Amino acid sequence: MKLKRLIFLIFGFLSLGLGCVGVVIPILPTVPFFLVTVFCFANSSQKLHDWFVSTRLYKKHLESFVKKKGMTVQTKLGIIIPVTLVMGVGFFMMMRANVLAPSIILAIVWVCHIIYFVFGVKTIHRKSRA
Repeated sequence: MKLKRLIFLIFGFLSLGLGCVGVVIPILPTVPFFLVTVFCFANSSQKLHDWFVSTRLYKKHLESFVKKKGMTVQTKLGIIIPVTLVMGVGFFMMMRANVLAPSIILAIVWVCHIIYFVFGVKTIHRKSRA
């Protein structure tokens, strides 16, 4: 096995594990780790890529984003809320220590994150089941 494929395989499994932990622990974002998993598996093993794309985890968290370039409101909130909490804790700790420049940078990154998910990612409305 080539070294490049092995590295992608290792990072794929690592991000898959972190994404699965993120499903259980809301502070850890799931979607970015699953995006890395898809990318790494696609570059390491077609069999693993096909397997991951067929799982419920992929279908619940990523399929709508990958296929339609959008997310449901629930998925967006599942990303925005934990990231806001983590960044808020970091911001609070830095402001407490009077560290101004990194606090401003963190605030700008948070605003860009919110703008991207609210305005940059299309919102997909789920169809009600009859």
